[in-house]
Amino acid sequence: MVRRTDRGTAAPFRQFVLKLHSRCNLACTYCYLYTGPDRSWQSRPLTVRPDTVRQTAHRIAEHVSAHHLPDIRIDLHGGEPLLTGPGPLLEQAQAIRAAVPAYCAVSFGVQTNGTLLTAAGLNTLADAGFLVGLSLDGGTAGLNHRRVDHAGRPSWPAAARAARLLAARPDAFAGILCTIDPATDPGQVHRSLRALSPPMLDFLLPHANWSSPPAPPPRPAGPTPYGDWLCTVFDLWWDEPAPGPRIRLFTEIIGLLLGRPSSTEAVGLSPVVALVVDTDGAIEQVDSLKSAYDGAAATGLDVFRHSFDQALAHPGLAARQQGLAGLGEQCRACPLVTVCGGGNYAHRYRDADSGFRNPSVYCADLERLIRHVASRMNAALTPNWRRADMT
Repeated sequence: MVRRTDRGTAAPFRQFVLKLHSRCNLACTYCYLYTGPDRSWQSRPLTVRPDTVRQTAHRIAEHVSAHHLPDIRIDLHGGEPLLTGPGPLLEQAQAIRAAVPAYCAVSFGVQTNGTLLTAAGLNTLADAGFLVGLSLDGGTAGLNHRRVDHAGRPSWPAAARAARLLAARPDAFAGILCTIDPATDPGQVHRSLRALSPPMLDFLLPHANWSSPPAPPPRPAGPTPYGDWLCTVFDLWWDEPAPGPRIRLFTEIIGLLLGRPSSTEAVGLSPVVALVVDTDGAIEQVDSLKSAYDGAAATGLDVFRHSFDQALAHPGLAARQQGLAGLGEQCRACPLVTVCGGGNYAHRYRDADSGFRNPSVYCADLERLIRHVASRMNAALTPNWRRADMT
């Protein structure tokens, strides 16, 4: 039975994040997954087993059929999903395509640090219809100094090769994810990433919360260092004479200001429709919750004993489908709530008593950015309104 919320029947899952490998060949200094409070990765199988792949495909097909879903998205993750080459990705995709009803369109993506991506591997994935996303901190060696392997060696030479390969296969290039470091020059980060020719950039706030706040920048800064950083990049992007890559956070905020629903957990009040299946078949909430406390993403469910409709009824997943009703009092009273949406759910955690019913630890930064975007939009639209009034 699907649990009912204040929205009515819970929104079915449309995005499935499937873990193929539970380890990573990098040891990024800011990684919340392997250096944060959650240690569940230590007991996971290194790689997903064939029976887990088949059962996950069955559960996805079951969910698609139950809700008559016309399309779904499958994201293959790790750890580093290319640690065992592209073969397991193709096997997972084949199993899902064979199980899902023909009327449902399935899109596949893989998120990688790029260090193991080869021309042959990329061509194989591209020919199978995969979109490949790259994780970087910028487009130079210096900006990626925090992305090192377990021996402390830089990952940039291999990641730069991957960026060149992807630029040469734009049909398979999903875009670049970049975690913000307010100590960096935002203009340099933006320009260097833009030079890699991605179709999309997604700037992410570092996963932090009230119990584990974000590290302050190592230089004097105002009260909103992350918001200031993002405002600088927004102005560069907004004022570009030639079209550049779409920046997801900015286009989401613009859409929300215009009354459109969000499609990301970072902002807005749209229900979360993604779940994770780990290498042992455990059904979990999104990985970002692992930055809050040990076990925060766990549900106690798995694909062998439970359906995804049962996962919809889990209190943690249901809470993230409640929209305004799922927010704390301070957020519900905020005039920006329909745009901000309380920010990323993981960033609201404070302690066991208040849990996630708090504003984002980046509340002030988000307000700074949203008001700045609204101001730039208003300035751009006002002359057109005046001309319309005169005709």
